[in-house]
Amino acid sequence: MSRIALVTGAAGVLCSEMVRHLVTQGWKVALVGRTASKLEAIQQELPEGSTLVCAADVTTRADLEKVADKVHEAWGKIELLINGAGGNHPGATSPLEQLDASGDLKDSFFGMEMEAYENVSRLNLVGTVLPSQVFAEDMLESGGMIVNFSSVSALLPLTKVAGYSNAKAAVDSFTRWLAVHLAPRNVRVNAIMPGFFVTEQNRFLLYEKDGATPTARGQKVLNGTPMARFGDAKELLPALDYLIDERSTFVTGTVVPVDGGYVAYSGV
Repeated sequence: MSRIALVTGAAGVLCSEMVRHLVTQGWKVALVGRTASKLEAIQQELPEGSTLVCAADVTTRADLEKVADKVHEAWGKIELLINGAGGNHPGATSPLEQLDASGDLKDSFFGMEMEAYENVSRLNLVGTVLPSQVFAEDMLESGGMIVNFSSVSALLPLTKVAGYSNAKAAVDSFTRWLAVHLAPRNVRVNAIMPGFFVTEQNRFLLYEKDGATPTARGQKVLNGTPMARFGDAKELLPALDYLIDERSTFVTGTVVPVDGGYVAYSGV
């Protein structure tokens, strides 16, 4: 009998790789994202009946409750939740890395759009908390697993991306808090902390238009990564396997870096 998983942000580069992997391991996977056509493209790659497309906004409870009903009707209760939805917005960033005496305030923290900051915080934090609240109720009787998506910017806040870094730090805190809260019900809560992986969202930040030459910021990332390269989405899969393995029943409240050594390196 297949086990049932639900993945938010399922059409993204990283999470779609996790979806494919879970299906090969015999899981049935509900694909959650805002754009049905992107989810359907992933679904078409996979065996018929192995996935369920569920278009939804992860920050809207009514959407998520409809998804839960759809999954329950099709398959039953959810045993694994991967909270992969997230992202950034230019308005929640500071074009300047640092504000020196010559810097323009509008290009600094002081010019950051609070509405955009709140939206980024809501997408990354509420978009992790709310799905956990809606879907993890399925796990209270028989146990289950939640895997959240952190970021190296949670531990070492990246310049410019204030909203994203702050929200991911909150996701780490929430991961640990929920792990403690649900431990008596045998629900394990952990997170994966990706380093720098090239996605559709960040490609223009890491590479020039030729797709091969690192940008100045991309080169800084490579200089700060002891393995001196960006990650491949498949390199997240062993960490996922570890966290959801039936032998990892004593592992909860952890945040596992997969970053080529980025958070271990002082730069010297």
